Amino acid sequence: MAETREELIGYLRKMMEIRFFEEKLSELLDKGIVEGASHLYSGEEAVAVGACAAIRHDDCITSTHRGHGHCIAKGGDLKKMMAEVCGKATGYCKGKGGSMHIADIEGGNLGATGIVGGNIPVATGAGLSFKMRNTKQVVLCFFGDGAVNTGGFHESLNMAGTWRLPVIYICENNLYGMSVSVDRAFPIKDITIRAKGYNIKGVSTDGMDVLAVKKTVQDVVERARSGEGPAMVECKTYRFSGHSKSDARAYRTREEEALWKERCPIKQFSEKLLKEKILNNEDLAKLEMDVKRRIEEAEKFAIESPFPDPKELVEDVYA
Repeated sequence: MAETREELIGYLRKMMEIRFFEEKLSELLDKGIVEGASHLYSGEEAVAVGACAAIRHDDCITSTHRGHGHCIAKGGDLKKMMAEVCGKATGYCKGKGGSMHIADIEGGNLGATGIVGGNIPVATGAGLSFKMRNTKQVVLCFFGDGAVNTGGFHESLNMAGTWRLPVIYICENNLYGMSVSVDRAFPIKDITIRAKGYNIKGVSTDGMDVLAVKKTVQDVVERARSGEGPAMVECKTYRFSGHSKSDARAYRTREEEALWKERCPIKQFSEKLLKEKILNNEDLAKLEMDVKRRIEEAEKFAIESPFPDPKELVEDVYA
């Protein structure tokens, strides 16, 4: 079924929200207002938005250290997110989770984790719960190419494949695990080959194309929801920034970066909507201005919010 005009504009809005949120976060890190590690999602927006567009509100996701985009795509509140990365009490985790551990349980975001691949067993456990309770829900599990070489990945896919769990394992292959290229880290060219060892369906898609991601994920979600088991989706994408703010990106060329930026998911999708007359240039400018206004409002909310009370240091902390 073709997407409506409202849906198409909604996908563009979500991708813009992610991009401008990350740009604002980078600015706050430079000013010292946000401290600690933060891993920006710029360039990968089509993966989160396309994948989350393919599921229901009551479905769940698990996220990574590069997880702001997943939270926004799943319907996260920009003000609560900005407050959380600023360590404020009004954030999703009362300021105790920070950039790498945002969760929105009510919205179906079971949480991000700073441990590479640490969310893969969590998603698998949630999938087991859904199957045992016959809820017809599915879980989207986002992770990077580096996580595919962790033990938790293999143990989880073995369990999911054996028990036919309703989990969609989404590998955001952005070509580099921190600073090591996939060409050096893998003896295979197609990461989805790993799925075959666990009798799991494996498919690849263009991670810079929001509609391609949505269609690919939609197909395997319907399959999983009907009881046909898990799938692994490799989204070929690219992070525009370094691994983190301290990364000078010495391991890749500026020519490579320029080529991928030409394929920017927001740029490509904006051009598509203009060409198909879904939007005109004035509409596009208004949309961008509105999203930037909402990011500024989120920043103001976060900065004006209080820090957590030191007396609450160990409340809600389980490990």
